[in-house]
Parts: sequence; C-alpha cells; structure tokens
Amino acid sequence: MTIKEVCSKFNVSPDTLRYYERVGVIPEVRRTSGGIRDYSEDDIKWVETATCFRSAGMPIDLLIEYVKLFREGDHTIPVRCKLLKEARERILAERKKFDEALEKMNYKIRVYEKAVETGKLEWDDDNNCCCNKSKTKE
Repeated sequence: MTIKEVCSKFNVSPDTLRYYERVGVIPEVRRTSGGIRDYSEDDIKWVETATCFRSAGMPIDLLIEYVKLFREGDHTIPVRCKLLKEARERILAERKKFDEALEKMNYKIRVYEKAVETGKLEWDDDNNCCCNKSKTKE
C-alpha cells in the first residue's frame, strides 16, 4: 500500500506517517526499487494502533515507549500492560471532563429549547451539572 493510500485510509498526513516512522512509532517501511514506501499488512496494523492511540490522546512519548518495549520482546509484557493501563487512566480522566461538559451543554440546550417554546428563559437554581460543580447560570 502506498503512503497516499495509507493516509487516505487513516486520515493522516504523509508528514505524520514519516514522523511516526522516524521516531519509531511504526517500523521502518520497506521501499520499492524506486524508493517509494510500500506498507505491508504489519505496517498497516502499526499505523492503525498509532492513529487509534493518538486520537484517544495518548502522548507520543508513551507510544514511542510502548513500541520500543514491544520490540524488546515478550519479557516486557508486564511493563507494556502497565503502560497501557496508565494511558487508559489518562484517557478516562479526559473522558470524564468531556462527559461533564456534555452534561452541562445538554442542560443548557434543554433550557433554551424550553425558552423557545415558552418565550421565557428560566434556569434551575438546583442544577449542579457544571464542569466545576459550581452553581453558575452562564
């Protein structure tokens, strides 16, 4: 598969793929006799993992460490597992922030939709769905 095809499949730029290869997030990609990158199925799996983890917010340095450990062999399985668990905790914490913001937004949308129907904007003083759990009206 060419770099253009991989970019299209994973919605990333060629520069991103080259960067991933340069820093070791994906293995060095085999090249054709003309010097064009030719991504194998294994390369594609690495790109898929990298793009998935990055889109979930995994820092590049953790991803680099994960791949380095993978290449060192099975004796690093416990360390890799620990690293992924730590990354998961970061992602869950981020998701919690997004969930709280979404809850706040949904509340405001309900209030505004009701105001459109009734012509009157009324905030619930008991509403505590703010991101900071403070009771503000806007």
